Amino acid sequence: MIKKIIFISGIVVLLLGGILIYMRAATKKHSPTATVVFKAKGYDMSVKYCRPYKKGRTIFGPESTGALQPYGKYWRLGANEASTFTTKTDLLIHQQLLKKGTYAIYAIPGADLWTIAFNNEYDRWGATPPAEEQDVLRVETTPVNAPLNEQLEISFSDSNSMVLLNLHWDNTKVSIPLHKK
Repeated sequence: MIKKIIFISGIVVLLLGGILIYMRAATKKHSPTATVVFKAKGYDMSVKYCRPYKKGRTIFGPESTGALQPYGKYWRLGANEASTFTTKTDLLIHQQLLKKGTYAIYAIPGADLWTIAFNNEYDRWGATPPAEEQDVLRVETTPVNAPLNEQLEISFSDSNSMVLLNLHWDNTKVSIPLHKK
């Protein structure tokens, strides 16, 4: 009897594992994975994220509008698993130290102000927010209107004495200045 229970339990675990693997693979078709890298001027940084499409939806706005990402709510900066930011250089972001390492990066968008957070819980799947006490750095930045971008894009741009980390989706763009420590 015990052998039968163990056998059935094993089959259930295998089926659930297979379903999970299939679901992760299927969601990547709609929001493909991308990695952006910046290696210059003593910087060595990358962001890994999944790139959802607008598909005619309202992306950012008040919850009452049915926005995909309502103002004031946690957003993992992409789809599927947590977006990760890796730096091999200690950085200053708004005069706050971000030590070299890998972090989940997420946002709390607003109409006039966004909060960007770097969190120690970087190995995460799904839209559940990480524990805020694991945030190692939080900064605020101002969004600007930008040309329509159908698919979420995260990029780096060189700007004289610093590098900008840019987040652009729909008609919204935010930039975070990064300085070497």
